Amino acid sequence: MKEQFLNDFEANQNIAHKICRIYTSNESDHNDLFQEITIQLWNNYSKFRGDAKFSTWMYRVALNTAISLYRKSTRTIKTQDISDVAFKIRSEDYDDTQEQQLKSLYKAIRGLSDIDKALVFLYLEDKSYKEISETLGISEVNARVKMNRAKDKLKKILNP
Repeated sequence: MKEQFLNDFEANQNIAHKICRIYTSNESDHNDLFQEITIQLWNNYSKFRGDAKFSTWMYRVALNTAISLYRKSTRTIKTQDISDVAFKIRSEDYDDTQEQQLKSLYKAIRGLSDIDKALVFLYLEDKSYKEISETLGISEVNARVKMNRAKDKLKKILNP
């Protein structure tokens, strides 16, 4: 069982990293959340029945873990993100437009509610509304409606 878990986890660990990036704003918090997600996945692996793909189950466990920890962290003091002031080497023809847009998008996503963050994340992962609804435990129609509302919120945040 341990070997199977390690194989499944290693093949899909980018899912956990992407969720960590959405729900955290610095490397230390990212590492803490990644560790907590890994622990929760291992603790619950015996309950994985294989009814859905491992990645779908992993999304659900990881998102639930991130949301739970995020709600607890809203009671803590916020600090500045180290990546905002980190030294970066740039070549002469380097265009950081895309990088800045990505940072703006992640910052906007962090401003959404927990369920909206999860919806946007799964949408950006090119998951179908059926997969999104299964992962979040909501109806497909509800997932579409919530996604459209989340898109509107992001537009307002990014284009005030």
